[in-house]
Amino acid sequence: MPRWTQAWRLPHAGLGLSSPSFTRVPVAPSSSGGRGGAEPRPLPLSYRLLDGETALPAVVFLHGLFGSKTNFNSIAKALAQQTGRRVLTVDARNHGDSPHSPDMSYEIMSQDLQDLLPQLGLAPCVVVGHSMGGKTAMLLALQRPELVERLIAVDISPVETTGVSNFATYVTAMRTINIPDELPRSRARKLADEQLSSVVQDMAVRQFLLTNLVEVHGRFVWRVNLDALTKHLDKILAFPQRQESYLGPTLFLCGGNSQFVHPSHHPEILRLFPRAQLQTVPNAGHWIHADCPQDFIAAIRGFLV
Repeated sequence: MPRWTQAWRLPHAGLGLSSPSFTRVPVAPSSSGGRGGAEPRPLPLSYRLLDGETALPAVVFLHGLFGSKTNFNSIAKALAQQTGRRVLTVDARNHGDSPHSPDMSYEIMSQDLQDLLPQLGLAPCVVVGHSMGGKTAMLLALQRPELVERLIAVDISPVETTGVSNFATYVTAMRTINIPDELPRSRARKLADEQLSSVVQDMAVRQFLLTNLVEVHGRFVWRVNLDALTKHLDKILAFPQRQESYLGPTLFLCGGNSQFVHPSHHPEILRLFPRAQLQTVPNAGHWIHADCPQDFIAAIRGFLV
């Protein structure tokens, strides 16, 4: 069985949700659709890099489905200040300010990072991935272990998570939103929230989804590429079959109130990540970094020692 460790309990501090940034959504042409089955191409991802000591491995944060690099703004600043390390936050393809593409799989998201990390001189690094970002981080470690000094998977495991997630419902609800053109930003967000509320009852989840609502030429649109997410959601909720293992230090950080990492997942975790430790953050749900940010930072710092 994986070794369980008790999470540090520090004073709770809420992490405010960022308001959406109103920017043009970049679109990349398809590299595979209708062109003779060409391999998908890596994309130039949007990122933010905080300076730190180059002798120490950098910490790289990968967000989950519907998220963006801004989800980790406060966490990244605190960790950079407390550890002196460089900290990188990245927008996955079809999310945040990164380009849109019809190609969406863990293999191509891993390839995006295989291109980016050496370009920035950050390999090997500590990769911290939440949910979808955690699966991307796991695959990156399995495919290119020389790029990953150690790995932290946040409330996710290398198995299918369809049965415990409501992500398909969120995608459907977001696709049905109808907002008239030229509305003021505050009114548009309120209207979108009202329309989402009939399907997504949790206000915190709605506010999280609404960070993706942006204005483009007077029209409010979703910053995430819902077409690509809808088409590939089954793959996003699954995990690629792998035979190799990652032998570096690995932490699976789980929310005490979340069902995403089940004891039945432990054999597969240990098969792929033989040095895995599992740690639970009490009173945290799936979005541990938002529910208990101080505990989240403490867990990362403890694993870096």
